[in-house]
Amino acid sequence: MTVDQLEKILSSKEGEHLEFKEAKKGFHFETLVKYCAALANEGGGKIVLGVTDNRPRSVVGSQAFKQPERTRSGLIEQLHLNIDFSIVNHPNGQVLIFHVPTHPIGNPVKYKGIYWQRQGDSLIAMSEDRLRGIFAEAGHDFSADICVSATMDDLDTVAIEDFRKRWINKSGNQGLTTLSHEQLLNDAEALVHGSLTYAALVLFGTRKSLGRHLAQAEVIFEYRASDASGPAQHRKEFRQGFFSFFDELWNLINLRNDIQHFQSGLFVLDIPTFSERVVREAVLNAVSHRDYQLGGSIFIRQHPRRLVLESPGGFPVGITEQSILDRQLPRNRRIADIFAKCGLVERSGQGMNLMFELSIQESKPTPDFMGTDQYQVVLNLNGKVQDPRFLQFIEKVGRETLSLFSTADFLLLDHIHRERRVPDHLQNRLQSLVEKGVVERFGRGRGVKYILSRRYYKMVDKKGAYTRKKGLDRETNKTLLLKYIEENRDSGSRLKDLMQVLPALSKDQVQKLVAELKKEGKIFKIGATKAALWYLENTHSIAP
Repeated sequence: MTVDQLEKILSSKEGEHLEFKEAKKGFHFETLVKYCAALANEGGGKIVLGVTDNRPRSVVGSQAFKQPERTRSGLIEQLHLNIDFSIVNHPNGQVLIFHVPTHPIGNPVKYKGIYWQRQGDSLIAMSEDRLRGIFAEAGHDFSADICVSATMDDLDTVAIEDFRKRWINKSGNQGLTTLSHEQLLNDAEALVHGSLTYAALVLFGTRKSLGRHLAQAEVIFEYRASDASGPAQHRKEFRQGFFSFFDELWNLINLRNDIQHFQSGLFVLDIPTFSERVVREAVLNAVSHRDYQLGGSIFIRQHPRRLVLESPGGFPVGITEQSILDRQLPRNRRIADIFAKCGLVERSGQGMNLMFELSIQESKPTPDFMGTDQYQVVLNLNGKVQDPRFLQFIEKVGRETLSLFSTADFLLLDHIHRERRVPDHLQNRLQSLVEKGVVERFGRGRGVKYILSRRYYKMVDKKGAYTRKKGLDRETNKTLLLKYIEENRDSGSRLKDLMQVLPALSKDQVQKLVAELKKEGKIFKIGATKAALWYLENTHSIAP
């Protein structure tokens, strides 16, 4: 680890993945073991020795564990985790960092009979809720379990036939037409050795059978014209097999799905507030990932411009809001496999990616998970079109290169369009968009910036905004610096003054422009520190 990397850690918020300790003279090994166990139980992280705990943090150096390799061996022996360490020789002293991996899936880490976790500045025994969460990580597929008391009479034949039709359309296998219901479900692994799985009940069960065997496997729809409390304007409960109500649920949502109209020259763009594909993917995602061992139901609440889906159980183990587009782990794999067989979802699990892509293509806010916790996942879909001209731009680019775009590319375009900071995990896609001519880069080093290409601003008739965002050209910037230096020829100009002349540029960029002016013989400097002053050469003057 480098000093620069350490500085980034120092500015990070101490939380689940970081622990700072001064440890100037030393640090007790047993305390270190407990902290490492706690960090592992909280998903892994780093314990940093030789840094003040309170902000603003500073390096004070640590003399603890002068044989860190021996300490590492002791930690591994006690906790059976592959703990590593780094030493950073900072100008203010040595910093020792222990890197702690997360606990093994389904197995919390204990030391001296206690499963440790942190609470503020203290170490305490883990709560029962957190322990249960870790023990549940083993990945048991409840939907594949057998419901011993269920029989074929508990299933809705209409739902089974709907599944048969979808499976034939997806596979082209006409042989499925003649199969009995038992054989069809057996081939789909909803029936195992003559016994029904819970997946069969969720997908094909009758209202009566679900009430008897799995009452929580229901979807409740509500329409609310406002956020005011009180009864919904429309409410319907679907306690029946998924294949018997999937289309009806969309029809209910589409009943109040207004069209947003936008004039574009001689043409009018009609964009539905809620995209059918996005809504269907969201519902499929909720049914595939909810925790059927919890008592709650799936709620779908429709408002005029947004749709909120709440499903019991937090994110599956290993999935976070940040990783949800890169990792797929269905909590109910048997249900997901049956959806894949009939073409409702892709086996690769790209439904969430599709939801993000379609939202960006329609210039709507991307789906968010505000309100999600360890007990429920809340998916918010905002249907308001933000910038119809950006939508036109995406369509225009689409005719040329859209087939080559990934979900990451769409997310990048959305971040750049909304002038948000590009996340680190998307940085490696920037060059690709620059090469495609969709994004332009200007500036260098830390001052580099990215904006949508000139053709976007030309198309939306905002050429002035393009010039403002890109900034003045190099020679114009140098002329502005010269003019300021001339206006202050008696008192001289410090670098910090010159930076105020060009606030859009970084310190490094301004220094490079000043260096060019000096090399050209137009300015000179007196002094060698930050207080150095720049003056105009007598042989050079600025035209009024």
